[in-house]
This record gives sequence, structure tokens and C-alpha cells, in this order.
Amino acid sequence: MVFYRGVKRHIAIIYKSLNSSICCGHGYSTLTPCGNSIAESRGYFHKHENGPRTFAVSIRRYSAEISSSEQMNLIKQLRERTSAPIKEVKAALVTSNWDIEAAQKDLRKRGIVLASKKSSRTAAEGLLALVQNERKAAVIELNCETDFVARNEIFQYLALSLAKLALLLEGSQQSFASFPVGQLEDLKMNLDHPKLSGERSVQNAITEVAAMMGENVKLRRGFAMPAPSLGVISTYLHTSPQPGVGRIAGILSLEVEDQNVSQDALQRVGSELAMHVVAAKPLFLTKEDVSSDALSNEREILKSQAESSGKPQIAIEKMVEGRLRKYFEEVVLMEQKFIVNDTVNVKTLLNNLSKDVGSPVKIGNFLRIEVGEGLQRLEASNESEPLANAA
Repeated sequence: MVFYRGVKRHIAIIYKSLNSSICCGHGYSTLTPCGNSIAESRGYFHKHENGPRTFAVSIRRYSAEISSSEQMNLIKQLRERTSAPIKEVKAALVTSNWDIEAAQKDLRKRGIVLASKKSSRTAAEGLLALVQNERKAAVIELNCETDFVARNEIFQYLALSLAKLALLLEGSQQSFASFPVGQLEDLKMNLDHPKLSGERSVQNAITEVAAMMGENVKLRRGFAMPAPSLGVISTYLHTSPQPGVGRIAGILSLEVEDQNVSQDALQRVGSELAMHVVAAKPLFLTKEDVSSDALSNEREILKSQAESSGKPQIAIEKMVEGRLRKYFEEVVLMEQKFIVNDTVNVKTLLNNLSKDVGSPVKIGNFLRIEVGEGLQRLEASNESEPLANAA
């Protein structure tokens, strides 16, 4: 009976509200049910020509229903999910009437817009991510605008995920090859990070991280080097905040003729040579690889410098040849002093290694790549960057 009287009382209140003057045409009223929640109802009549009036009510609940502690908890949860700025998180929750799922969707929508606005800004910071298996090594460069973002775990997770995806690409079997980043951007990837999970395209993942970070994020270039049929691939990362990522990478392949050669000896020297490549910045593998244009330009510069000394022509020619040998020692890997032991050059090091393992050892190829190299030049000249360029 108590329940019946309660029902009658609610029906009476509704009936009274339907017949009150506030409900004529379009109107607003405030209902205060039990508890502290506050809702705004908007009513409007539909009148049929020969029928009764019907009344529709739409109710929108406001944040008075949510305590301040609950609001802070929702802000914290959404912040942890998206890494968006707190101001944006709160605004999204308020707009979505504190529905966290709707707010997250709203942030993603607005984040994509924000990311697209930032896409024209120069991103010269970032990280290299390098991974390898028994068949090859792959490295990608993921850029951002500041070193602060490069230290973010989500950014680093994305970079490593992209490198792992690049490792699966089927490509050229030449000594090393750059690949267009478009090959990666169209692929799907499965992510498993608390703040970045599920399947999405590479481009969407990059755009989403850009929205989280509030900066332009760009996949700039990538390279792959297949393993030799006999030998090893060795890698080295400089300024590495965690395994697999860093600011400068060196990759080098050592080839042998005997399959019974000690792999440990090859890997040890290979790792040291990869570190050498990072530190010594060689441009060519052998003197024969130096292009005729580069050699001609260098010879012309050295000759001009020698002629300023005022010495005889025969002395000038000797000076040019001597300085040219110095040039080779600076830019040719095989002629450089080995950084671990500068009493020998790389050529002598490989000769000694060949004797130790009982089989000729040679460098198949090498690659050095550094974050942001060349971007300042491109920005100053307003040139467009190629899809990928060799280090």
C-alpha cells in the first residue's frame, strides 16, 4: 500500500506539471528528486488536430550529480588513458557530462585536428629504433619537436613498434637499402601499451601519439640491411635511454668464407666496429668508393691551400698528395685509425682478425644514421625532404 501511494504521488506530480503554465509551448523547469542530483528538463507539446496533447521531456544531467572527488578521479583516469593535458581532459569530461568513454572519444577527435595543425612544424628531435633478427637489421627514425617528448615512454614504445614492423617488410637483398616510409604507413599494427592499444594503421598511431604529446610527430625514414650468408650483422646505439632506441646508430656486416668461423670473435669485433662507425663518421668503405667529384673537389681545395704557401710547384704537388692521404684517413673506413686501439687502422684490424679465425674477413657494408641530420639545412632552404636518405 505504501508503494501504491508513492506511485500515485509521482503520477500526481507529473500530471500537475503537464497542466502548469510553464509547459505551454517550449519551456524549462528544474526538478529536484531525492538526493543531491539536479536535472534540467525541457518540455514541448505536440498537438494533433483531433487528438489529445502529448508532452515530451528530455533531461540533461549536470555535474552537480558528480562529487568533486569523483570528478578528480575521472580526470585522473582519462589523463592516464590519453596523456592529454589536464585542461583538455577536464574540458572534454565537462562537455561529455562526465561520461569518460565519450570524453575519450572527443579527445581523440579533437586531438587528430590538433595533430594535423602541428604537422607543418619542423620535427628535428626524436629517436632511432633499431631491431634485428637472424636475417636482417632494420632501423627507423621517428621525429618530434622536443627532446622532452623523445624521452616519453609512449613515444619510445611507438618507435620500437615501428622498427619491429619494418623488420617484417620484404625488400631488396642488396647490402643495405632505404625504404619509403609510405610502405609502413599503410600497414596495420597491433599495439599493447596501457595508453596505446589495439589494432590501427601506422599513420593513425602516429597521429594519435602526436595528439597525446601535443607536438608534430613524423616517421622520417627507414633502412634495412640483410645478414650475409656467412658472417654477422653488428649494431651499436649511442645515447640510448633503453634497449633498442637511441640518437645515433651504427650497423655493419662482417662477411667470411668459412662457415665454421667463431661467431663470438666476429660479434666482438663487429660490435667494436659498429661503435667505431658511430664515433668516426666514415663516408666511404674504401678509397675506391670515393666518388670522382668528391675527390676532385677535395684535390682542388688542397691545391689552393698549398699554393698560398708560395712554395715551388713540385713541393705543392707533394703537399697535396700528403694532405689527400690525410683526407682518406678521415673519411674512408678502411683507412681510419681504430678508435679502440689507434695504433692500427681498420684494414690492419681485419687482417689480424682473419688470421685469428682462419678465414678472410671483410666488411660487407656499413650504415651510420643520426637523428635530425640534414633537417636544419632543409628548413633553411625550404626544400622538401626525400622519402629516405642515406646517412
